[in-house]
Amino acid sequence: MKNTKTGYTTLHAQSAGKIKLPPIEAWPNQYRRDYTIKIVHPEFTSVCPKTGLPDFGNIVIEYVPDKLCLELKSIKYYFLQYRNLGIFMENSVNRILDDVVKAIRPKTCAVTGEFTARGGIRSVITAFYPYSKKQ
Repeated sequence: MKNTKTGYTTLHAQSAGKIKLPPIEAWPNQYRRDYTIKIVHPEFTSVCPKTGLPDFGNIVIEYVPDKLCLELKSIKYYFLQYRNLGIFMENSVNRILDDVVKAIRPKTCAVTGEFTARGGIRSVITAFYPYSKKQ
């Protein structure tokens, strides 16, 4: 399906899942009880594929680990790969969630992206795991 106003197709929107990014590493969780880990990255940057302008934001990953926990150094390098990447904000948040779930299979996880305003409009996107039934 093509949007006649922007020239973008469904393939453009789906391309985020095909981008090669470095793997996210993990380490064994030492506790069996439930607890929450919150990782905050206040300097997330990517590029809007439509305008070519940078998107700046704050990414928060909040999860309840199962057997594995996210290794922070690998997350840092993972986020750096987005710096020059043309990807919509919504796609970046959902891609981060998919990659975190793939890496550690948490009990629950939410990824929130709070992006700086453009044209007076600020976007906040949150994606959740477990995924909703419609996916």
